[in-house]
Amino acid sequence: MPNIDNLKKYKNIHMIGIGGVSMSGIAEILHNWGFNITGSDWADSEAVQTLIKRGIKVTIGHNLEDARNADVIVYSAAIKQDDPEMVEAKKLNIPTIERADFLGEITKCFKDTICISGTHGKTTTTSMISLCFIKSLNDPSIQVGAFLKQLDGNYRVGNSDHFIIEACEYVESFLKFRPKAEIILNIDNDHLDYFKTFENIKNAFIKYVKLLPDDGILTINGDDKNCLDLKAYTNAKVLTYGINNKNVDFYASNIVFNDDGFAKFDVYHNNKFLDTFELSIPGKHNVLNALACISICTEYKINTNTIKSALLEFTGAHRRFEYKGKINGIASVYDDYGHHPTEITATANSLKNKKYNESWVIFQPHTYSRTKNLLDDFANSLMNFDNVIILDIYAARETNTYNISSKDLVDKLNSLGKKALYIPDFEECVNYVKEHVHKNDIVLTLGAGTVTNIGPMLIC
Repeated sequence: MPNIDNLKKYKNIHMIGIGGVSMSGIAEILHNWGFNITGSDWADSEAVQTLIKRGIKVTIGHNLEDARNADVIVYSAAIKQDDPEMVEAKKLNIPTIERADFLGEITKCFKDTICISGTHGKTTTTSMISLCFIKSLNDPSIQVGAFLKQLDGNYRVGNSDHFIIEACEYVESFLKFRPKAEIILNIDNDHLDYFKTFENIKNAFIKYVKLLPDDGILTINGDDKNCLDLKAYTNAKVLTYGINNKNVDFYASNIVFNDDGFAKFDVYHNNKFLDTFELSIPGKHNVLNALACISICTEYKINTNTIKSALLEFTGAHRRFEYKGKINGIASVYDDYGHHPTEITATANSLKNKKYNESWVIFQPHTYSRTKNLLDDFANSLMNFDNVIILDIYAARETNTYNISSKDLVDKLNSLGKKALYIPDFEECVNYVKEHVHKNDIVLTLGAGTVTNIGPMLIC
């Protein structure tokens, strides 16, 4: 049972930006623990409606009265200090805590916080591990970065000492947590608006690994040299996994794909055959994610058949190569959150294992800084698709001080010999695709922003 003594000084908790994927999960956990939760967000959303249905008061816009009545205000990273509710809190000397710091306080309530981190694959791997723990009757608490149908949401409140969470490296927020186990999937060039250099990213992961207690567990990708380097910075038990590197604790062999691109593979543990596993999500990168799951769950003594069953049942988290429907009954539409060149390449490779006529990608770049810093990499990753449409950049937290636009990406693709179209208007984009797709084509909407709205428009 979690020990929530360190939070009991806060009876009334107000959350600004409560509709965010992490904030909404925190709100529901706190609500289930008996705290009085109120919140505000700038826009209505599926997450906001779910919170309201669960009995949490949410205001669209600002609610200064709820802010005044709070013992503490928790705010997401997107909230500025001049936000009216933040200003009110300062005026009344009400403490304010940033989301990652508060989630760190929640991790201290559990004896066994299992953190899944890395540049790519966190949500999928967190989901896989969560399902294994649920099926093994470990009764974990969970916070995952997307809607998971087995949870009917993005969180679960359990009564055990296990807390399974995504741990994001952006602004080094994962350094606020108290992990007992860490799974590090990969270390890649991302969030350069904050980190500036790849060396700074690596250093953040080194600091993160140093948080582990000596009796903790570090599980790392043996195919990623940057992950392997982390072994030197901890006294915790280290587990390694891989596909290309066989000098690891867990490795996959004899990987084959069915017509849907789903993998079947043998797993060896300490060079001894463990079992054959099957996935219901596409792509070789998901074999690596599954190996991370198998490694940590085996260490937690979860039965191999339970792991096999959970992995086979897992059909993907929301917006992770998610099937949406068909266009006029002829072309399949998928939606994916990928917004980094490595993720786009992995998704394109997943497509190659499926049977289809031509591939289409409708890509919305995410943040000006990432588009500017990784322009060439984005172009090269998008070359893998037969038809490419680029939407306007989704600004997220930024303003365009980078002198970059989606037209620059289109120009780059065209210079490489790939005909790419710039169609910023969603309706125009939908009409173009509907007019030009053929039987058995696959259409992928790709990006972390509003591009997800195009799928439903295509299949209606």
